[in-house]
Amino acid sequence: MAVTDKEVSHVANLARLQLSDEDIQQIKMDMNQILDYIETLDELDTSDVEPLDHVIDLDSKLRKDEARDPLSHEDALRNATDADSDYFRVPRVID
Repeated sequence: MAVTDKEVSHVANLARLQLSDEDIQQIKMDMNQILDYIETLDELDTSDVEPLDHVIDLDSKLRKDEARDPLSHEDALRNATDADSDYFRVPRVID
């Protein structure tokens, strides 16, 4: 299945792109090369290949989800740029 100029122009229009005729020809050629490569991959026998959820094995580096004591009020305000005894002070955004 080959990509046509009309299809490239249609997709460009959907993406709100303005392409020159030269750009359309280049994109059409690139897309057709990609489709040709995919057809080549379709010829491979993958019947003995296990499905993958990721190409490499990944180990979760997340901490365990354990209940902990909340941050104290004083600790929360300790690094604040501007704070009074109870609240963070921030610049006013509504007049």
